[in-house]
Amino acid sequence: MERITLRDSKLESVAEKVLSNERLSLDDGLDLFKTNDIVGLGSLADFANRRINGDRVYFSSNQHLNPTNVCILRNVCAFCSFARTPKEDGAYTQSLEETLAEAETASGSPTREFHIVGGLHPKLTLSYYTDLITALKEHHPGVHVKALTAVEIAHLARIEKTSTVDVLTRLKAAGLDTMPGGGAEVFGTGVRSTIAERKLGSAEWIRVHKEAHALDINTNCTMLYGHVETLEDRMEHLNMLRELQDESGGLLAYIPLAFHPDNNDLGRELGLEGTTTSGFDDLKNIAVGRLFLDNVPHVKTHWPMVTPFLSQVALHFGCDDLEGTVVYERVYHDAGAHTPLGMSYEGLIEFIQAAGKTPVERDSRYNTVNEFDSDLTPATV
Repeated sequence: MERITLRDSKLESVAEKVLSNERLSLDDGLDLFKTNDIVGLGSLADFANRRINGDRVYFSSNQHLNPTNVCILRNVCAFCSFARTPKEDGAYTQSLEETLAEAETASGSPTREFHIVGGLHPKLTLSYYTDLITALKEHHPGVHVKALTAVEIAHLARIEKTSTVDVLTRLKAAGLDTMPGGGAEVFGTGVRSTIAERKLGSAEWIRVHKEAHALDINTNCTMLYGHVETLEDRMEHLNMLRELQDESGGLLAYIPLAFHPDNNDLGRELGLEGTTTSGFDDLKNIAVGRLFLDNVPHVKTHWPMVTPFLSQVALHFGCDDLEGTVVYERVYHDAGAHTPLGMSYEGLIEFIQAAGKTPVERDSRYNTVNEFDSDLTPATV
């Protein structure tokens, strides 16, 4: 059995479970979050990840599209810097032609996925999104569409006076392939009432994802950390995600999302403007996610949020997915992110190789598109 050196004796019982492929408890997760033995924690998470994914690191040649930032929760989600009221400076809603034109800006790279999220616009109906997805599929045959969070699905169901299952069914018929995991934030009632009052509740978020999975629409899952949540809140959230996956099996990847405090009410109230989450905590959230979510196959680092450099280190802390090319990221840059708006296809490959890992381009469902050798030549197609 592999030996892992630990400086924190409290992690020894956790390590025994990890090495034996035994499920961790909530208390085990708390011990992992509390430890200062970041190297030992990273070693455990790296072991758990290599057992699932070897040294393969996935990335997508994707493009983020945000058709509107107009949102009925503009003054409700205290952590958001992206949303605007309809007449507020900076508010926008793209026409179908404008979004399609933006989709063409990445035509020089082999785009495999469009990642589409936006605000909860009070007047945009379901047909706006079905028309968009249909048009993207027509203009870009073979490209996957990952679109709309559970919060957006529930909002469209209210507008259409129908069920979320009906909305999902109609989106799938238009060409929806998978869904992102946004809108989860932190499931704990106290935290949610502080940072996202009146936003879709935890039980409803989970229900929408179960419905998507039943329709063979795979989804991701997330947790927003680094604001008012406690470690116990984090573990409650992760446990609810693990239970969801036990039941439905449709989650593809877990993505811990670092709170960015600039240009939003929560950052101002907490006095955090101009700061970021620590690299220590960023790596802990990757590692604990990998170790506790034993039934979720992939853990992604969102490099636009935590910098490409920390994401590169995360590849040895249990992470096997480096997000993608992105092209133009709006949501986190509105909240003060200073990272690049996108990364080149070749740059992602070189970044992964520099960490001693094997780059694997994937589609939205983690099917291999290309696996690269040391000179950027696809080893498999």
